[in-house]
Amino acid sequence: MAVAVITGAGQGLGRADALRLASDGFDVMCLDLNLDAASETAELCGGTAFACDVTDRDAVMAVAEQIPSCSALVNNAGIWNFPSILDVTEQQLQSVIEVNIKGIVWCCQAFVPKMRASGGGSIVNMSSGAAWTNSPNVGIYPATKAAVESLTKTLALELGRDNIRTNAIGPGLIVSDGTAANFQGDRAAERAKGVPMGRVGAPADIADVVSFLCGNDSRYVNGQIIYVDGGITAGAMAR
Repeated sequence: MAVAVITGAGQGLGRADALRLASDGFDVMCLDLNLDAASETAELCGGTAFACDVTDRDAVMAVAEQIPSCSALVNNAGIWNFPSILDVTEQQLQSVIEVNIKGIVWCCQAFVPKMRASGGGSIVNMSSGAAWTNSPNVGIYPATKAAVESLTKTLALELGRDNIRTNAIGPGLIVSDGTAANFQGDRAAERAKGVPMGRVGAPADIADVVSFLCGNDSRYVNGQIIYVDGGITAGAMAR
C-alpha cells in the first residue's frame, strides 16, 4: 500500500487531507505537534499518529526512521501571526519562518530518500493566496509563503529526474479550525462578496486538489502553484 505522510494532520486542512488520501487508498501517517490531535485523525482515517515538531530536524528524522516508505508527502504544517513588519518581534518572526520554511526543508530531507528508493512520489507544499495578493498588515506570513512557492519550484527542478513531482497549493478564504473565528456571524457572507465564485471555501476543496496532486492523474504536473481560492487571485472584482 502506498504511504502518505501529512504534517499538521491533527486538524483543519491536514485532517481533511488525511481523510481524503485514506479514501484514495493511501496508508496515512499523521504527523502533528499535538499527539492527541494526530491520534484523533489517525483513528478517523485508519492511519498512524506521530508527535512531531517539524522545526526540529532531529525529531523529523527520528519519525522518518519509523516509516519504512513514502509515496506522498504533504507539507501542510504552518502557522501565522499578523503584526505589522515594523512591529514584529524576533520570536514572532522566527517562529513563522521555522515552521513554514524550515519545516518543509527538514521533511523533504527526511522523506525524499524514501521516495527515491521506491521509484518516485509526490510532494505537495501548502502555500497561500497571501503569497500572491500581498495584503498589508499581515506581517511576515505572505513572505514565508512566497518562499514556499520558490522552494517548490527549486525542488521540482532538483527532483524531477527521480520521478518525484513537487507542487504547491495556495488556499484562499477557507473556513477551518484555525480560521473559523474570522468567519463568525455575518463575516463569512461579507467576505464571500470578494470571491468571484461567491462563497468561501472548505477544507474539502483543498483536500480534493491534494488528492489530484498525489495521484497518478497528475503524473506530468511538476513545479506548479495551484491557487484554490474561488478566483481571488485572478484579479480585482468589479465594484
